[in-house]
Amino acid sequence: MGMVMLRTIRAQQACSERWRRRGLRLGFVPTMGALHAGHLSLVAAALRNVDRLVVSVFVNPIQFGPREDFHRYPRTLARDRALLSRAGVDVLFSPAPAAMYPPGFATRVTVEGPLVAGLCAPWRPGHFAGVTTVVARFFQVVRPHAAWFGQKDAQQVAIIRRMTQDLGTGVRILVGPIVRESDGLALSSRNRFLDRAGRMAAPALWRGLQAGRAAIRRGERSPAGVRAAMRRVLAPVSPVRVQYLDIVDAETLQPLYRLRGRVLLAIAAFVGRTRLIDNLPVRVPR
Repeated sequence: MGMVMLRTIRAQQACSERWRRRGLRLGFVPTMGALHAGHLSLVAAALRNVDRLVVSVFVNPIQFGPREDFHRYPRTLARDRALLSRAGVDVLFSPAPAAMYPPGFATRVTVEGPLVAGLCAPWRPGHFAGVTTVVARFFQVVRPHAAWFGQKDAQQVAIIRRMTQDLGTGVRILVGPIVRESDGLALSSRNRFLDRAGRMAAPALWRGLQAGRAAIRRGERSPAGVRAAMRRVLAPVSPVRVQYLDIVDAETLQPLYRLRGRVLLAIAAFVGRTRLIDNLPVRVPR
């Protein structure tokens, strides 16, 4: 049987319920479409571990701020459908916003505390509440046993894992590694917005992360010293404008005053008008 595309909540719920009654293990990969090799690597990992796989394509309006790129975000459903069908996905779930958020919908699922205190959160107020709300909604509709997310969105993964544990959803959260271009640029659906100069400049984010890791390996244990090493790489590169450089605990995302254990180097920067993020987990040598 080939892939089917479902557009309504009722159809997806009925499909998932049939599979569960048969004792099948369900996997889920949520996406906003404009698929690339990073998404497809999550699909491939999921297919190796489940009996049936649902992939969503849904550009979630409630995770975009008023001056962000919701209307500009790439929508390539026909291409995405072909890619997922060839990959062997069982169901493409692509609901309309009105199906996910019917008239009168007034609920937000929010995570509080240190996970939403730093990194992207101060720069994108309301964003992660939009993410956790849509993921909770998808979990309620798809009812997966396991869901796959990408390491590039490290803060998002930590927040979703917390929400999943706190709400007792029973969904296992699995994380796939960042997939990069040959020059180190992390794959992102927003990379298509880069002009030629921006595309040439964007790999500086990866070089900055590598410089931070190299500083740690040389013995630097001060976050300020590591940030300085990263900034030396990024500062001369135009049109890169750094929004933040940070080093946090890889599990709690809390700021560090002295580096030890497993840390996360994280960058957000505008390359021209396009905001990109990247990160690198590092084990600090003793």
